[in-house]
Amino acid sequence: MTPRLSTLPNFRDVGGVATRDGAQVSTRKLYRSVSLDKLDDADRAALEGLGIGRVYDLRTTSEQSTSPDRLPGDARYMALDVLADAQPDAPAQLQDVLIDPRAAEGILADGKAVTLFHQAYRDIVSLPSALRGYRRFFTDLASPEAPAALVHCATGKDRTGWASAALLTFLGVHESDVTQEYLRSNTDLLPALKPLFDRFAEAGGDPDLLLPVLGVREEYLQTARREVEERFGGIEGYFADGLGLTEVERDRLRATFLE
Repeated sequence: MTPRLSTLPNFRDVGGVATRDGAQVSTRKLYRSVSLDKLDDADRAALEGLGIGRVYDLRTTSEQSTSPDRLPGDARYMALDVLADAQPDAPAQLQDVLIDPRAAEGILADGKAVTLFHQAYRDIVSLPSALRGYRRFFTDLASPEAPAALVHCATGKDRTGWASAALLTFLGVHESDVTQEYLRSNTDLLPALKPLFDRFAEAGGDPDLLLPVLGVREEYLQTARREVEERFGGIEGYFADGLGLTEVERDRLRATFLE
């Protein structure tokens, strides 16, 4: 059972779900979470106890330098800025509006936040930096003998959400189960963000304005899925042609995660 970690909301094991053909996605291989910059000593020891020896950071270079990870033990760290090629108004750059209701109103109101995130999810699939970053992630991940891994972005829901959803879809997990795993971030993350919602309200803002930014929506994931279909013809094409994984690498990824 995955432990609950107070300084890592949205932390969970990606495995444990069945595939359409009756296989099982292995547990204790890949975990997902928020960034590790606030990791305390107790939770750090817990990650070490899980055998996590690899950490993949999908945040922007700016996020990585401003809030560097605290790594468990001797874990190997890989920085993968998947949104390096994104426009400056990408959701990864929206942190300032979370403390300024006036700015938030102009940037997020009247459906603008949802529009931004739809574009972000297309970017997560198709940007050159995203294809490079996720290629390195999945090729490095595909090693049955390697230690357990943890992947994260800032809040562990969008860039990390796609990493998890793409992997599970590639492994043959039913779409509804992939969606359920993705939406779990609303349950695991949003309660931990209540102080942020409260501060925003105290400053005169409408907390509901932040929900499209701080939560996840099935429509976001559907946008990524459509981008995969339109650009690459499906998940196999995404891994083979988009990410450039060879047949050997794809088979190794399945061998690593399916039992």
